Amino acid sequence: MITKYGYNTLGIIAILCFVLVVIAVYSNAGIVKYSLYLISLLFLVFSINFFRDPDRIIPDGNGIIVSPADGKVLIVKEIVSNKFFTGKAWQISIFMSPLNVHVNRIPINGKIDYLKYIKGEYLVAYHDKADERNERSEIGISSEYGPVFFTQVAGFIARRIVYELNIGQQVTMGDRFGMIKFGSRVDVIVPQNWNILVSEGDIVKAGETILYGIDK
Repeated sequence: MITKYGYNTLGIIAILCFVLVVIAVYSNAGIVKYSLYLISLLFLVFSINFFRDPDRIIPDGNGIIVSPADGKVLIVKEIVSNKFFTGKAWQISIFMSPLNVHVNRIPINGKIDYLKYIKGEYLVAYHDKADERNERSEIGISSEYGPVFFTQVAGFIARRIVYELNIGQQVTMGDRFGMIKFGSRVDVIVPQNWNILVSEGDIVKAGETILYGIDK
């Protein structure tokens, strides 16, 4: 399954690959001909792989927060939050490589009460200040268990953040809401009454892996 967020990009890539193939057909140089065939094939396969959108098994239960993104847990740390909610908080940051699924999913049931898009830099996603200086979306959900704040952070390669959310919208855990094109990072920040259920270095899946749990 290919995500709807990639239709336009894949269309452009398909046209470019077609042009390369046409050039290859009319090329008299064998090396150039087969190099163009190979480049167009690899580019198309990479793009289709990047925009794949597999189904996920959303966990049952209340008082949990699932990962909004596929990738590797880059950071688990204590911070002081000053956006959407204030006070001591936990932050989990997930790095998405170009080979990961890039469709993002809602981490918890609730209502969108904070939504902001910030223009910024394009530091590498694992830079310590990327969450403060890079271009990003900031999203806050009010849930029955309290506020959940998360971001889509653009990186050195990723230059396009997509989301389909509005203030006041009711959202459901595990639903698709957007993507970051060509690799980056997602941060999930919650108050400290949540329990952290992953560690740095863990591999997580959007909509499936539980990042936080709360004692009910």
